[in-house]
Amino acid sequence: MTYCVAINVEEGLVLLSDTRTNAGVDNISRFRKMFTWELPGERAIALMTAGNLSITQGVITRIQAAIDRTEAGEDIETILNCSTLYRAAEIVGGKMREMMESYGEAISQQGVSAGASIILAGQRKGGRPRIFLIYSAGNFIEATRDTPFLQVGEHKYGKPILDRVIRPDTSLADAINAAVVSMDSTLRSNLSVGMPLDLTVIKRDTYSFHARRRIEAGDPQFAQVSAAWSEALRHAFAELPPFEE
Repeated sequence: MTYCVAINVEEGLVLLSDTRTNAGVDNISRFRKMFTWELPGERAIALMTAGNLSITQGVITRIQAAIDRTEAGEDIETILNCSTLYRAAEIVGGKMREMMESYGEAISQQGVSAGASIILAGQRKGGRPRIFLIYSAGNFIEATRDTPFLQVGEHKYGKPILDRVIRPDTSLADAINAAVVSMDSTLRSNLSVGMPLDLTVIKRDTYSFHARRRIEAGDPQFAQVSAAWSEALRHAFAELPPFEE
């Protein structure tokens, strides 16, 4: 399983993903689920993946192969030269559809889910920061001002804090803390999500990555936020008025 979250606030984008992949209780591995591409001053794009690992790795490989071909001189459309982030989501959705058409049925016949999903987040020059959630069929939805965050994977444990805290005018610093607390809640409640984590931050209208950081187990900043949140919850619970029987 996995957990990835992307938050879109007025100051920019915050993305956080874990790295645990499991195919049963005795087959647990670490795989990167955050992938980034940057043309400084023009666009910054990140993808986070969840679901069938062979499908999502194939999508990422095909996206990178197209970029490599343009760098070799070919004139083809990629997520780094397309006209909008919406079009980038269409390109990623197309690669997802290709993988599902090639391998989805055969994978399902083995009794394994071929389902996968990808979050695309970023900004290009002339456009606004955007987040899309792309499904196995290649279709997608976009985060809005009413719902300024999207999640994939084991999302239910980390959603309540986001529902209560995240608004379009939430500061970037608070959005980072909310993502960390959301991940911490998931780590505590589900063993299929695990460290290390990958954190990416894109400040609005910079078209580059403000931060790309690996958070290892025992990271002092993560531990500090986790401990402070636990203490705050205990204090808030103790202060609740008694519920009438």
